[in-house]
Amino acid sequence: MSQTSLPQAAMHDHAAFLAQRHDFQTDIDRIAGSDTVGTILETVMLATNMRFAAIARVTAERWVACRTVDEVNFGLAEGDEIDIESTFCQIVRTSAEKVLFNDSATDDIYKDHPIARKFGIVSYASIPIYRSDGSFFGTLCAIDTEPRDVKDARVVAMLEMFADVIGRSLETEERLEAQEHNLAHEKELARLQDELVAVLGHDLRNPVAAFSAGIRQLEREPLNDKARMILPLMRSSLFRMNDLISNIMLHARARLGGGIRVTATPDAPLAEAVRQVVEEIRAAEPESTINLDLSFTRPVACDAPRVAQAVSNLLSNAVRHGTPGSPVEVRGTTDDHEVSITVSNRGLAVPGDLRDKLFHPFQRGTHAQGEGLGLGLYIAATIAEAHNGRIGVTCEGGTTTFAFTLPLSEAAA
Repeated sequence: MSQTSLPQAAMHDHAAFLAQRHDFQTDIDRIAGSDTVGTILETVMLATNMRFAAIARVTAERWVACRTVDEVNFGLAEGDEIDIESTFCQIVRTSAEKVLFNDSATDDIYKDHPIARKFGIVSYASIPIYRSDGSFFGTLCAIDTEPRDVKDARVVAMLEMFADVIGRSLETEERLEAQEHNLAHEKELARLQDELVAVLGHDLRNPVAAFSAGIRQLEREPLNDKARMILPLMRSSLFRMNDLISNIMLHARARLGGGIRVTATPDAPLAEAVRQVVEEIRAAEPESTINLDLSFTRPVACDAPRVAQAVSNLLSNAVRHGTPGSPVEVRGTTDDHEVSITVSNRGLAVPGDLRDKLFHPFQRGTHAQGEGLGLGLYIAATIAEAHNGRIGVTCEGGTTTFAFTLPLSEAAA
């Protein structure tokens, strides 16, 4: 069969689409990349016996091929354009009616139509495609240079159904792309926030270090009664500031680096690390009684500084939220299977529906006061998880107990 040629626009064609610089690049990408549209066009050709089928993006000034199946050799591919005035699709767009004829030589309306005569079109079908919001997108077209029966009621119903499916799928794709764009935007905002938090935590360390040096210097000087009363309060505030900064930094590193990393060492100095944080909190909270009982009878392989940080968070939480005047109990034990460090305090029980949420970032108890960001328990739980361990909370008889547990065999391995 001799090749039939349709005029193409000089500026926008298949090459522009391949170069990702077409004016209608997004629309063409959606249609050209859809398996559903490809199946629809093949089905249209089989059902109508037509040898050219296409989805076209149609506006008042433009006709752009978005997807074609061409067995007539019209020479139209994705991104190719033809003069809108030389298409029947312009009639479809302006009239909102489909154009159908079986044979341009005998059709009552399109007999000897100049467009059909100019391009050798004998049989033709063009169905409008609308998005769900009613806006016009383009057309579903089928063309042949020989007579075909495209006006059969079942064929017309099929073509209209396919046009409706394409319109709805366009909206689905657009919504999905919008959601993906919003998700990517939110992820980028979250990343920038994490970077800001990391920088903030890092930059806060210098003034806090200066504050700490100033307190140490004051402790060496003669103090009056008022100063001796204020200095422990300052030391307590300084400890909480350091605690907040450590939590902020660790949270930011975990977010930016994909989680908290631990480096386990065999026979780690766990008892020494836990005693150190207990002494720090005793110094910062001289009015609180903290009882310590450690009985680690087996070597423990763990990241001792990280475990100590988790214990520090649990202990700070217990001191802040326990009943004033009641002691906080810290116990550490080992058995054949695991290492367990518990921190217990007397006070109001944690509501059952809040217990799991306590280990999420920025979650705080119902009785929390102004201090704290709600990161301490989350970081403690994350450190336990990084050691293949766990953390849990129980409330019995007026006592709340947080248990930090590591598997001894896995840790040793």
